[in-house]
Amino acid sequence: MSIIESARVLSIIPPMTQLNTPYPSTAYLTGFLRSQQIEAQQTDLALALMLKLFSKDGLLDIRKKIEKIPPKKRSPQVALFDATFDRYFTTITPTIAFLQGHDSTIAHRICSRNFLPEGERFAPLDAYIDDEGGDPLAWAFGALGTQDRARHLGTLYLNDIADVLREAVDPRFEFVRYAESLAMSQPTFDPLAKALAAPTTLVDDYLAELTLASVAQHQPNIVLLSVPFPGAVYAAFRIAQTIRKEYPDMIIALGGGFANTELRELKEPRVFDYFDYVMLDAGERPLLALLDHLKGKRSQQRLVRTFARVDGAVKYINFIEPEVPFGEVGTPTWDGLPLDRYLSLLDMLNPMHRLWSDGRWNKLTVAHGCYWKKCSFCDITLDYISRYETTTAEVLVDRIEAIIAETGQTGFHFVDEAAPPKALKALAEELIRRNVSISWWGNIRFEKTFSPDLCRLLAESGCIAISGGLEVASDRLLALMKKGVSVEQVAKVTQSFTEAGVLVHAYLMYGFPTQTVQDTVDALEYVRQLFDNGCIQSGFFHRFACTVHSPVGKNPEEFGVTLEKLPEISFATNDIGFIDPTGVDHDELGRALNKALYNYMHGIGLDDDVRVWFNGKVPRTTIHKHRLAKALQQY
Repeated sequence: MSIIESARVLSIIPPMTQLNTPYPSTAYLTGFLRSQQIEAQQTDLALALMLKLFSKDGLLDIRKKIEKIPPKKRSPQVALFDATFDRYFTTITPTIAFLQGHDSTIAHRICSRNFLPEGERFAPLDAYIDDEGGDPLAWAFGALGTQDRARHLGTLYLNDIADVLREAVDPRFEFVRYAESLAMSQPTFDPLAKALAAPTTLVDDYLAELTLASVAQHQPNIVLLSVPFPGAVYAAFRIAQTIRKEYPDMIIALGGGFANTELRELKEPRVFDYFDYVMLDAGERPLLALLDHLKGKRSQQRLVRTFARVDGAVKYINFIEPEVPFGEVGTPTWDGLPLDRYLSLLDMLNPMHRLWSDGRWNKLTVAHGCYWKKCSFCDITLDYISRYETTTAEVLVDRIEAIIAETGQTGFHFVDEAAPPKALKALAEELIRRNVSISWWGNIRFEKTFSPDLCRLLAESGCIAISGGLEVASDRLLALMKKGVSVEQVAKVTQSFTEAGVLVHAYLMYGFPTQTVQDTVDALEYVRQLFDNGCIQSGFFHRFACTVHSPVGKNPEEFGVTLEKLPEISFATNDIGFIDPTGVDHDELGRALNKALYNYMHGIGLDDDVRVWFNGKVPRTTIHKHRLAKALQQY
C-alpha cells in the first residue's frame, strides 16, 4: 500500500436509488468529512444513468438494440415502442423537463392524452372510466390537479420505456431494485461474479462511461460507494470494476445499509478484487481510522469495523474506539449534486407513498438509532437501531437553517426509525421560537405521549404527515411483537394527528409467527374501523420477513416457529425462512388485504363485512363493528 499525503474523497450513490431526491448517505459523509477539513466531493450516478438512458441519444441506442430482435420475438410493448418511435423521440426531452419542474406548461398537453404515446402501463386507467365515459383519473385528482395528473401520466410513460429497456436491453433493469436478486440474501458470491464477468449491456456501458467521467472530473484518490439496498449492489460492483481497471491504485471502499445488514458474515475473498475495504455501521469513525491508516498514521490492525483481504483471506478488523457523537457528525451537504435535475415521479397514488417519490426532500435525522428498540421483527441487535443518541434542538435547527440556505428547499424528511416524541417536541418549539418555516414528515411510534396538544404543536411547526407501525392490528400479536402499543391507543393517537391536520399512514404487516386466519380477519376489521373513523388516510400491507438480526431470528422458539437451516454463508445473509405450525396461506390472505386496503383508501367498501374481500371462506370477525368508535368517544 502506498501512503497518501492528503485525502481526496469521492462518495458515489450507485444505481438505482431514489430519482426524486438524493439518497442521503453521501450528503452525511461529505458533510462530516468537510467538517474534519478533509477534501470531499459526491456524485449521484443513479440519477446520471437514468437521465442518460431516458434521453434522445438513449432512445436511439435502445432502438438499435431492438433492431437486432426478430419482429416475431418482440413483445407488444417493444413492438409499440418501435412503431411509434418518432413520438417517443419527440416527447422524451419535454417530459423529463416537466418532471424536473422546468416546464410546467407542458402539463396541459400531457393531460390531453394525445401527446404521449401510451403503452401497456396506461391500460389500467381504462378500468376507472365510468359507465358514462367520465374522466378515468377524476377519482384520484378531482376536477383540477393538472400538474399531478401530468406527473402520473409522465411516470407511466417512463415505466413503458423502462419495460422496453428490460425486455430489449437488460432484463435486470429496474428504477429501484436493479439486479436485486444477485445480491439479496445471497449466501455465495457466485451469481454476482458470473454477472460481472458476462458481456456488458448498454446500461453497463453507460454506467462505465459516467463513472470514468466523474473520476476524471473530481480526481479522487479514495472512492466510497454507499450501497443502501440489494438493488444497488450490482451497479456498485460494476462501478468498482470500471475504476479498478482504469485506476488500479485507487482506494475503493464499500459501506452503507446493505453492508451493515447483509455482509456481517463476509468471507468471500473475490469481493476484494473490486473493493479494498468493506466497512460496517455508522461510517464516521471507520472512515477516520481508514484515512489515518492510508496516511501512515496507524497500522492496519487499528482499523475500525472494517473487512480487508489479508494474505488472501478475509479478515475483520475492529479496534475499539468511541463513536463520533451524533451531535458532532456535522451538517449534511448536498453541494455537488444537481438538485435541479431530480424528477418528481407519481407512480403510486397512495398519499404517503407519493411523498417518497414526488418532490425533493432534504433528509435529516432527529436522533441516531431507536429509543424503543424492542420490536421482535426489527434488527435491534444492529448499530443503526441499538445505539440511541440525541442532540439538542438548537443543533438540529442550526442544521435545518444551514441546509435551507444551501438548497433553497424547506421540505424535510426525518429519516429516523422512530423519531422520539420528546425530541420532536423540543424541535417543534425551537422551530416556532426562531420563526423557521418548514414542511416535514417522518416515522414515529403510535405511543400515548403523542397527545392532542403535542400533535397540534407538531402540526404548527410544519408537520404535514407521519407514518407509524401498526403492524398486525391485533392486541395479542402486538404484545408478542413487543410493540408497546394497543389498537385502541393507536386509534387515539392517529385521530389526534388527523384532527391536527396531519396525514397519517400506517405500516401494516401479515404473516407474523402464529398469526391465524382469525387474527387476519380481525386485523382487517380494525383497519376498516380506523379508516371509517378517519384515524388514518393511508396504509400499506407488507409480508413479514424474518431476519437473522431480529429477536424472531435469534430466538424463534419464543415465537412458536422453527427456522430453516441456512446454507454456508460466504457473502450475504439477512432474510431467513421459517416454518410456522399454523400452516396459514398468507400469500392468499395478503391479496385480499391489499385489495381491501386499496379500496379503503378511496372510501370504498367501508360499510361492508370484511369477509367480502377474501376469495375463500373465512371466519366472521370477533371484533365489534363499533369498538374503536366507542373507544374514541370515551377518549
